[in-house]
Amino acid sequence: MRHIIAAACAVLVALCLYVPGADASVVIGGTRVVFPAGQGEVTVRLSNTAAHPALVEAWIDDGDVQSTPETANTPFLITPPLFRMEANKDQSLRILYVAGAKPLPTDRESLFWLNVLEIPPKPTGEAADRNTLQFAIRSRLKFFYRPATLPGDALKAPDQLTFKTVSDGDGTALEVHNPTPYYITISKLSLGANGKPISGAEGMVVPFGNLRLPLRGEARAPVAGTPIVFTTINDYGAGDAHKGSISQ
Repeated sequence: MRHIIAAACAVLVALCLYVPGADASVVIGGTRVVFPAGQGEVTVRLSNTAAHPALVEAWIDDGDVQSTPETANTPFLITPPLFRMEANKDQSLRILYVAGAKPLPTDRESLFWLNVLEIPPKPTGEAADRNTLQFAIRSRLKFFYRPATLPGDALKAPDQLTFKTVSDGDGTALEVHNPTPYYITISKLSLGANGKPISGAEGMVVPFGNLRLPLRGEARAPVAGTPIVFTTINDYGAGDAHKGSISQ
């Protein structure tokens, strides 16, 4: 009897762990949002590509993955925050900065996250009589608040990154320093002019901060002057290629 119960429990656990892939019907226009402070507001375009309506809720958090519209505390207002999207229709989200609600740094960008939660409609007709499994799908996009007085050009900021090798636990890492007030996201990096991209060498460098990228698979630490080719993600979600070198 115990063996039967154990087998049944194993099957139940396996079914719980298996979750079929689910694609969002509500598509967001872009992979990131940049909020220039001088504009006062930005607009994000949504499209419902499904043949059925959906209930959509949107909010902005400061990095808490478990955030909800009730717990998120940011100086931004989204309108409309909750709405019904008809099938094959578009909807614009207006995002406004509420001055004085929560002061933000003026010498660098601030990073937040835009959440778009899609809740599918309840089954109707014959489908309502069957057991169904529905998913509410949440998309999270990086949301950058950019003060109006920042020096330099965000598109040229990656060219100012500096690189050096450092000891990092079991091996060598590449320490990337960002001397600019902009967030810089590295999506791909290789050593040498025609080198192979290094696995795991990706991440975001905060303004005036550092990022350590492990150099997995490298037999020896690269020396000063070694060329670096890397790709960053720009304001429009596209990849830009850059070149650098390892300093002493």
